[in-house]
Amino acid sequence: QAQLIESGGGLVQAGGSLRLSCVVSGVTFSRYAVGWFRQPPGQEHEFVAAITRTGTTDYADSVKGRFTISRDNAKRTVFLQMTSLNPEDTAVYSCAGTSRTIITSPPRRRRDGYEDWGQGTQVTVSS
Repeated sequence: QAQLIESGGGLVQAGGSLRLSCVVSGVTFSRYAVGWFRQPPGQEHEFVAAITRTGTTDYADSVKGRFTISRDNAKRTVFLQMTSLNPEDTAVYSCAGTSRTIITSPPRRRRDGYEDWGQGTQVTVSS
């Protein structure tokens, strides 16, 4: 059974940076694709970034050029480096994972493409 644990959230001033971590256990991590989603206050979940089992990445237009997703298979961890943060980035950030991919599968943007979810970590950006 997969377990995903996020960390690294917090309060930061506009223009600042944070790095989120998603530690995964209970699955074969090298065959595991991961995505980051966020839910701003009073809004629906939205896609942020995704990385495939082979390291191919995809980003939402709103974060492209500011956020970087990466994975460290030895640490069983996916990172989301966030820079140039602005108040619109305030949200609960959750990582999600799936083992149901093949080696050529592209990054997944849809929430229903993932069967495993972490509990989320709050990111608050002050102006």
